[in-house]
Amino acid sequence: MIAENNLVLKNGIFHTLDARRPLAPAAAIRGNQILFIGSNEEAEAIFAGEVYTAVNLKQAAVIPGLTDAHVHFEWYSTGLQAIDAETPTLEEVLGKVEERTRSIPQGKWITGYGWNHNVWGENFPSAGQLDRVSPHHPVALVAKSAHASWVNSAALRLAGITDTTPNPPGGQIVRDPAGKATGLLLEEAMRLVDRIIPSPTPEELVEMVRQGMENANRLGLTGIHDMDQPSVFRAFQSLQRTGQLTLRVNKSIPLAYLEQAIAAGFQTGFGNDLLHIGPVKMFADGALGPKTAWMLSGYDSSPEDRGISTTDIEVIYESVLKANTNGLATAIHAIGDRANREILNIYAEVKRTQPFTGMRNRIEHVQLLSLEDSGRLAELGVIASMQPIHATSDMDIAEKHWGSRLAGAYAWKTQLEKGAVLAFGSDCPVETMNPLAGIHAAVTRRRADGSPGPDGWRSEQRLTVEEAVRGYTIGPAYAAGMEDRLGILAPGYLADMTILDRDIFTIDPMEILNTRVLGTIVDGKFAWRDASL
Repeated sequence: MIAENNLVLKNGIFHTLDARRPLAPAAAIRGNQILFIGSNEEAEAIFAGEVYTAVNLKQAAVIPGLTDAHVHFEWYSTGLQAIDAETPTLEEVLGKVEERTRSIPQGKWITGYGWNHNVWGENFPSAGQLDRVSPHHPVALVAKSAHASWVNSAALRLAGITDTTPNPPGGQIVRDPAGKATGLLLEEAMRLVDRIIPSPTPEELVEMVRQGMENANRLGLTGIHDMDQPSVFRAFQSLQRTGQLTLRVNKSIPLAYLEQAIAAGFQTGFGNDLLHIGPVKMFADGALGPKTAWMLSGYDSSPEDRGISTTDIEVIYESVLKANTNGLATAIHAIGDRANREILNIYAEVKRTQPFTGMRNRIEHVQLLSLEDSGRLAELGVIASMQPIHATSDMDIAEKHWGSRLAGAYAWKTQLEKGAVLAFGSDCPVETMNPLAGIHAAVTRRRADGSPGPDGWRSEQRLTVEEAVRGYTIGPAYAAGMEDRLGILAPGYLADMTILDRDIFTIDPMEILNTRVLGTIVDGKFAWRDASL
């Protein structure tokens, strides 16, 4: 990071999200704090008689630093070396696997992410297809939904999975009509293979995370709410000790570590403004793609399927109660309408029995709500942690599986109107980490190619640019308990800013995707700065 103590940014277009002064041309920063927002002359006068650095923004737009409120950062960072399996055809990804086998020793694992059988227009893939191109290397490719793994026979053997291996709780080893394991693992069954894939060393992980942060800064991100494993927390701590932590990190705790966290005295917010403890992460169901999202009634495409409850509801209730009474908020993955209802029921019961904990509990994704549940997040004070780009990615398959229920799908405008707090993210690496892609999706409900048309998909759910930006700034700050010092550009607030080459508040919304990040300021210092700035 470039060390700057006194910094003046002038000749810009500052969208502050502060009602007291929503627009201004300049800002003055001392250390990690904003001192002044206002005119160019007054900003420079702040440091009269002092040494300071002035940056001419040349009419670039500046917004509060963007935060991704739902990202799997270790998975993303370690995946930078994995195969990109998000291909238009099955044969293309098989070709990538075959090519990788030529460059690594036999027996070494080949991993990848992103395949989507719905795009391929085929049934789920099988181990036999991977065996043909990789007979001597174990292969594990995670689906784009992140709720299914496609593995070859070598991987099945190493994991000890046979045709008679029982399904683990909350998971499924998919089998053909003859009872033979196909190589497709759903939900918790994925862990049977995941746990035997060699992990990077702590030193390797630190470097991978550092590279991942650099990418995030280039995309305009100043903060993340991480939903990954404890190992990445240690990497974040290492980077903070050496002054290389260039993102504000709100770090969740997996449910499996709840007892240890309580015993250690951890509470949500414990830490400092750069790195602190977030909520306890749990799962209520699966995902739309593999039809493991837990539904109130059957999928339109297969009425006999109602998805999967991945964690016993009583376990979730007891865990939320225990977490909240010990000062830990919770964040629960819920995609299907049944999963969301069950979690809302749990939050309502916990609030009834423990009304004074003040925990800012969340639901992660909120992809489908029954219309009768649409106002309950606001009523209960539950944060709607949603990912706008899921809507544009999923719209075709959502039409197929949920067509009769789409009025309650990806309904962020409804949540806003009901009074819920929106905290937007990407679910990276399920989707791109680019927050501008998320803002574009929230505002247009259209893909990059313009589909499905000028009005977008379910156009009644479109947001204004300001509403979308607030979802990446004020919303995550509130979710992290930092709204008194983060999320807007105002004197006394932390100096986190995203600098853009054009004013996304005034351009054609489809042009948001073409916007370039010119600079990212984290804690008063440039974490990323384009050569043109």
